[in-house]
Amino acid sequence: MKPARLLVAEDEKSLRETLRAHLTELGYEVLATESATAAMNQIQEFDPDLVLSDVQMPGMSGFEFLAYLREHRPQTDVIIFTGHADVGGAIKAMKSGATDYLIKPLDLDEAEGVIERCLAKRQCMKDSEPDLRIADVDPAHGLVGRHSSIVQVYKAIGAVSETDATVLIHGETGTGKELVAQAIHNASPRGGAPFVGVNCAAVPSELLESELFGHVKGAFTGAAADRRGKFEIASGGTLFLDEIGDTTAEFQAKLLRVLQENEFYPVGGDRPRKTDARIITATHRPLQRMVEAGTFRQDLLYRLQVIVIPVPPLRHRRSDIPLLVRYLLARAAAKAGKTPPVVPQVVMDDLMWRDWPGNVRELENVITRALVMSRGPALTLADIGADEESASEGRRPDGLSLSEVRSSIEREHVQRVLEETGGNKSEAARVLQISRPTLNRIIQDHRLAVS
Repeated sequence: MKPARLLVAEDEKSLRETLRAHLTELGYEVLATESATAAMNQIQEFDPDLVLSDVQMPGMSGFEFLAYLREHRPQTDVIIFTGHADVGGAIKAMKSGATDYLIKPLDLDEAEGVIERCLAKRQCMKDSEPDLRIADVDPAHGLVGRHSSIVQVYKAIGAVSETDATVLIHGETGTGKELVAQAIHNASPRGGAPFVGVNCAAVPSELLESELFGHVKGAFTGAAADRRGKFEIASGGTLFLDEIGDTTAEFQAKLLRVLQENEFYPVGGDRPRKTDARIITATHRPLQRMVEAGTFRQDLLYRLQVIVIPVPPLRHRRSDIPLLVRYLLARAAAKAGKTPPVVPQVVMDDLMWRDWPGNVRELENVITRALVMSRGPALTLADIGADEESASEGRRPDGLSLSEVRSSIEREHVQRVLEETGGNKSEAARVLQISRPTLNRIIQDHRLAVS
């Protein structure tokens, strides 16, 4: 079979040559250029199956090159890579028509897996690539991270923001589900309209219906005047219902009607009102299990989970903690009018290996407290509420060194993925986003069982 042709546009010479050598060794036919302009001038003659392009280059940017390709060569897949690991870059890349998105410094194993998936998808869906167009976005900030699991969230935001499909965001408390909903809204055509959020668990069940649907004068004691509900206020925009799993069966039936008919009755009203609000919901509860237990309506779940976005817990993306610490510390310091203190490695190590059951919200609380308690130019273990003696030798209270903890986490995670994939190494490597040789080395180093 004829080898796939890859065109690389990267102005950094060392990375360009590394990619050329690595991809050629994998059996691809590679043309590496120093700019998007040079790539554009050679693209017709080379006729690539896949383009890999940096964003920041002299002259034409990667996004301008992507726009050119979407207009003139919509059949060509494009992988964008950039040094900025933020939700804005991912949303812009995916909405602009990029097939995938990689973060610099590039992990060659990860890049290899992404290229293989793009080419496999191209083979299966040769004539069905979507024709996506450039759309400038200004997303809500606050989603921070470079870990592959959070980058998948960025990609999902970019993919769903152009649609009006209902979205269910699933994740533990404190993972940033509302930030995801806000980012979807901001990146959508509804971005200029209201984003209205309601925490269903925080409103008493007997008041939730009035909160969302509104009421008419005299509907109940204290209803001295008509009151608009959130569905009416959010019409044309987005209504975010957090903790939807905490609602009653009666409310679920009324919500289902709104999703089916786009209309609702105010409490005490006899005439329906229309709404054009996009519905995004979120929960930390296992809704499918609740359906099986009879505490959540299956027909409603079908309506809510047209698209599901899982948000990873912080303990599953520990490598993002330093980025989050610096971001949260800078933000808290700016609010307090203070200079952000330095974070010594011993302090960062302690933060890296906590379990964080409250996720990013808990980390933010710790960082805010540390900033208030800090009395010097650098944070101390006491500032973050840590046991200085147990951390003095890089050891956690359970007696394991940090390197032992890292090794244990890697071993447990890879073993779990191998079990979930039935011992299929190719599938496990794809899930882990590493190459087969890397997976084999990990299996050998940890003496893992492969069924």
